[in-house]
Amino acid sequence: MAKYLLLKHYRGGKAALNDVPMDRWTPEEVDAHLAYMSEFAARLEESGEFVDAQALAPEGMWVRYDGKDRPPVTDGPFAETKDLIAGWMAIDVDSHERAIELAGELSAAPAAGGEPLGEWLEVRPFLDAPPTVTE
Repeated sequence: MAKYLLLKHYRGGKAALNDVPMDRWTPEEVDAHLAYMSEFAARLEESGEFVDAQALAPEGMWVRYDGKDRPPVTDGPFAETKDLIAGWMAIDVDSHERAIELAGELSAAPAAGGEPLGEWLEVRPFLDAPPTVTE
């Protein structure tokens, strides 16, 4: 089994197929989208492929270390929508091909008018444990 992170960006290589921003969806369309996401996660829980998933708030900021005995440096919150991650799902699957298959299904969550969103998802494998050094 290999773990993958499916990142839901507010942008991708090109516009989503159903490119209506969520803040312009009806409450019923939002509910249908969230129900799809929940049902998708429940199905993966049953198959043992689900690890975790979270939606993220649009607020946030960049933080970095700025040297010994100095406070962290912050920038923001100035993130542009294109730079935000809307949420993520971690999965544990048998192959890279299965991760891509599941990302395609997740991308089909309904959006405005009940049509599939067709959003781009970033598929990132978890980094394997570093090799153990023995002498």
